[in-house]
Amino acid sequence: MKRILYSLSFLLLVLAACRKDAAVVPEETEQVTGPSDAMSFFLLNEGNMNMNKASLDKFEASSGTYRRNIFEATNPEVVRGLGDVGNDIKVYGSKLYVVVNISNKVEVLDLRTARRINKIDIPNCRYITFDAGKAYVSSYEGAIGNSNKAEGSVLRIDTATLRIEASTKVGRQPEEMAVVGRKLYVANSGGYDPTNYERSVSVIDLDSFQELKRIDVAENLHRVRADKYGDIYVSSRGDYYGTPSKLSVIDTRSDQVKKVFDISTSNIWIDDDLAYVYSLEWDYPTQRNTIHYSLINVRDETLVEGNFIKDGTDKIITKPFGIAVDPKTKDIYVSDAKDYLSPGTLYCFDKNGIKKWSVLTGDIPAHLAFIPNN
Repeated sequence: MKRILYSLSFLLLVLAACRKDAAVVPEETEQVTGPSDAMSFFLLNEGNMNMNKASLDKFEASSGTYRRNIFEATNPEVVRGLGDVGNDIKVYGSKLYVVVNISNKVEVLDLRTARRINKIDIPNCRYITFDAGKAYVSSYEGAIGNSNKAEGSVLRIDTATLRIEASTKVGRQPEEMAVVGRKLYVANSGGYDPTNYERSVSVIDLDSFQELKRIDVAENLHRVRADKYGDIYVSSRGDYYGTPSKLSVIDTRSDQVKKVFDISTSNIWIDDDLAYVYSLEWDYPTQRNTIHYSLINVRDETLVEGNFIKDGTDKIITKPFGIAVDPKTKDIYVSDAKDYLSPGTLYCFDKNGIKKWSVLTGDIPAHLAFIPNN
């Protein structure tokens, strides 16, 4: 019995040593352009599900350098690194918030150093947004991949104490959110139940933190973006039975759908009067992916003719997965996830859609957060 206990103790020590001494992925730095007046940013690489390969990169505009794998290099004591599936990233105040879906957590980092300040445990967390000193995180609540039909929730976090204050129920499998005035709009997907997707946007009163109503929109909602005219743009992913993806416009004064664009929307970014949209869809007749890029004038809600990538680079982007527009320079960033298993590529285009530079990223580059006042 004593030998067995000694052997077990030795095994535990070996396992602990292996865990402690697991190799940290080193940071890599690459010069991609010269110093510029563009905004610096963080790029969150999702990493393929169940592979624990989420990673964080940073572009420093003042030097034109791109830094890969900064989380692990800066936080070597965090054994499993950033975690499994980085789903969203936002800057608020002096902190950077990273939502890691499968790892069920929100990492709160120092904006200047990327050092961990805190970790907030939230089951099946999805997206984050902010208003008046509070963070709001959407959560599926149920186990990952479980086909439960229970409602999801939005949790409210105080950004000073970094503690969860309250939660409120919304629809099934809530996704992105946007704040307009004193209301929070939440896209409900029902994504775990493809035979019965959700169709609604939940409207939450931020003062009472209670759901006021649900707006019927379309099947399997995902993206939510607010413009400066009091409207929000909400994308649907359609369904397996042929219902196409759409982009709906909701007037937040009446909380009614005012317009529907019959364009597929995988992702959308609104800057000033322009909404930049791309779609990546599987075309069953041809058995290949089809990619489309679109522009919408949100002031008069009209499609702008043409592609916002003008130099032909769109022909070599195989799987667009992220998009962002620099509010200062109007540079356009589009990421390519390639095969979802190996490093992707981030492309930078000028405001006229001409490529300026590109750089290798982590696996599945997806979410970009600009750093203000840099």
